[in-house]
Amino acid sequence: MSKASEYREMSADQLKFALKETQDELFRLRFQSSTERLDAPSSLRKLRQDIARIKTIQREQKSVEQAS
Repeated sequence: MSKASEYREMSADQLKFALKETQDELFRLRFQSSTERLDAPSSLRKLRQDIARIKTIQREQKSVEQAS
């Protein structure tokens, strides 16, 4: 997990990669959760928050590009 400031320093391609990795990790944890093998249920929430952060920053960058 990263802070929003770390995500803001990334390029658009790096953000896409980070989003894909985070979504894949969330999928794996959801699968573990359904089979009752998840050690830390709070990690699901943290990953969802990271996905929301990344998408927000992507949207911010897109709106800045369109304004220029």
